[in-house]
Amino acid sequence: MFQKKIEAIEPHPAKGVQQLRTTVMQERITAFARDARHFQIVFLGGFLLFGILALDWSRRAEEVAVILGTTLATQFFFIRRLGLDIRSWKSAAITGLGLSLLLHAGSLVTLALAASLAIASKFLIRDRGKHIFNPGLFGIVLTVLLTGDAWISPGQWGTGPILLFLIAGAGSMVLLRVGRIDTGVVFLTVYMALDLVRSMLYLGWGFDVTLHRMMNGSLLLFAFFMITDPMTTPNAPRARVLWSAAIAMVAFAMGTFAYVHTAPIWALALLCALTPFFDRAFGGARFSWLAPAPFHDRAPTLNVEPTLQER
Repeated sequence: MFQKKIEAIEPHPAKGVQQLRTTVMQERITAFARDARHFQIVFLGGFLLFGILALDWSRRAEEVAVILGTTLATQFFFIRRLGLDIRSWKSAAITGLGLSLLLHAGSLVTLALAASLAIASKFLIRDRGKHIFNPGLFGIVLTVLLTGDAWISPGQWGTGPILLFLIAGAGSMVLLRVGRIDTGVVFLTVYMALDLVRSMLYLGWGFDVTLHRMMNGSLLLFAFFMITDPMTTPNAPRARVLWSAAIAMVAFAMGTFAYVHTAPIWALALLCALTPFFDRAFGGARFSWLAPAPFHDRAPTLNVEPTLQER
């Protein structure tokens, strides 16, 4: 039977087999490219390896295993309990990799707590079917506040043009795919403009000071992979512009005048709580991982309960 199918495709069996293999490969590539979470997993995993191997991070293998294991176990618990699509594990893997890149703790228990809180927040803190907080952000902030045993180390990334190219290039590729490039660009533009005004006009420093600050790896990772989470950003483009500009202003104020080294994280936590208000005021179509608009948003629609695989 299989031989007859091949002969129907191509008179020569050898060429038919090759044609069939090519078709199967093309279908797999198309399926991979359709879901932007695949690219996020690849890039975040690559950044983690780069940090451990090239930047000599002290991140241990068992820490990564605990974080990823806990995020996936918690996600599968809710998958089973709520009857979700099994493919939603990809979102949990992204959260786990993000926590592995940003969060440090004195014990494995604290890391497991952060991972479980991060995933649970997607299902327990929701507004009209949409989770409010970036899961990784929620796990980091709550663990830092509650335990006193967790911290963020923004200086671990260092600075440099190669790092800038890697993060910005990979981030831009993902954001163009999910239609959230506006959020990262507006944040970086406003943040850089504020720093330029203070550094050059008020303090009299040169442009190189601002440029050095903008080439910080943690800031770029935040701008391209955390603030731009399509499931927790406002739905409408205009709302995202105002929202990301507000995050930049709050982060700049906290970092400059309150000397908070991890200011963008705390600024995002504050503004995420306001995302439901932006959605109510501006409307907009809710994002779907499996059907993203690459360069623009789809026409506004009523907010409805997201499909199971989107969680």
